[in-house]
Amino acid sequence: MKIVDVICSAGRTGFYFDDQRAIKRGAKHEGFTYVGEPVTEGFHDIRQAGESISVMLILEDGQVAYGDCAAVQYSGAGGRDPLFLAEDFIPVIEKHIAPKLIGRELTGFKALAEEIDTIAVEGKRLHTAIRYGVTQAILDAAAKVKKVTMAEVIREEYNTGVEFKRVPIFSQSGDERYLNVDKMIIKGADVLPHALINNVEEKLGKGGEILREYVLWLKNRIMEFRTHEEYTPVLHIDVYGTIGSAFDDDTEKMADYLGQLEKAAYPFKLRIEGPMDVEDREGQWKALKRLKNALREKGIKVELVADEWCNTWEDIKLFADEEAADMIQIKTPDLGGVNNIVESILYCKKNGVGAYCGGTCNETDRSAQVCTNIAIACGADQCLAKPGMGVDEGFMIVYNEMNRVLALSKA
Repeated sequence: MKIVDVICSAGRTGFYFDDQRAIKRGAKHEGFTYVGEPVTEGFHDIRQAGESISVMLILEDGQVAYGDCAAVQYSGAGGRDPLFLAEDFIPVIEKHIAPKLIGRELTGFKALAEEIDTIAVEGKRLHTAIRYGVTQAILDAAAKVKKVTMAEVIREEYNTGVEFKRVPIFSQSGDERYLNVDKMIIKGADVLPHALINNVEEKLGKGGEILREYVLWLKNRIMEFRTHEEYTPVLHIDVYGTIGSAFDDDTEKMADYLGQLEKAAYPFKLRIEGPMDVEDREGQWKALKRLKNALREKGIKVELVADEWCNTWEDIKLFADEEAADMIQIKTPDLGGVNNIVESILYCKKNGVGAYCGGTCNETDRSAQVCTNIAIACGADQCLAKPGMGVDEGFMIVYNEMNRVLALSKA
């Protein structure tokens, strides 16, 4: 089956682009937006509408396969590629990608995805968002040619040997960490609530007291409103390095505090994502590993999730090799080609590290569907309900796609 054309359309994502540097320099909220001048190149406002590009591959039998190019909320920061605007990058796809795909015989996913993911223009790889979306489209095309689900293509080509089953879904609350928890309980989210604890004074507490009270409230809320006792979600909270900030990155103090959170969460299992951020990759995995070892020595069973400074396939491999965390967030758009998501999940599983098929609120329904297929095919330990921060929409997209894949593959 040949690809006869490549068509692009501009789109919106499920959230926004935020100028992280401006926010860190003190930009203030005004309603849902921020006031002040942006400082990161490419931004015209500190918060602006997220953009995507749908890449549609027209197959010779008339079928259309597609994927969505999208980038993370904090684009252009932390060493990431620049702000991803549709009008800037559609011409890049048309000039450098389309000629390599039009007329190609499509026999599978892996080889072509790897080829596209490694294209260099003037010695530089293409924007991660382009590689992300185009390889999604290739995966969809391979599935359409073989007349199977995308998950089945991955299982076959990577020989994962995985028996398809539901992957626990992790729902994120955004700043509505109380109201949105009720939505998660009603809908039966497997892992919750993320909670967005990104400020010491307002959300963690200088001694961690605000978060400790929140975890206690969260535990009690679940026990009060769950419809059956068998509903025992994992509590997964992203603290954006604030525990390290509050306790001066002192390993013993952080471990003792996590022990307090474990008691507050009991009988539910607790995961803490990004407990500290020491602002470089080498220091980050070492600090995480020290804290992980300290927790085990104290008999504290809180699991640590790597996030900061663990963005690319190379980062994920390093953190897994060093046994720096109990689970790694595979931040899907930052990896470029979705072939790298496959490799990352499989590598984590092989090395006994939890594989969290994550991403960003600033994606689309399509990228969420593709990532769900990959999570199922590789046996990920959890996958993110995305896009957006409203709970209902992202949970629906991932939940429904998961059930469609399971039903179709059985049929």
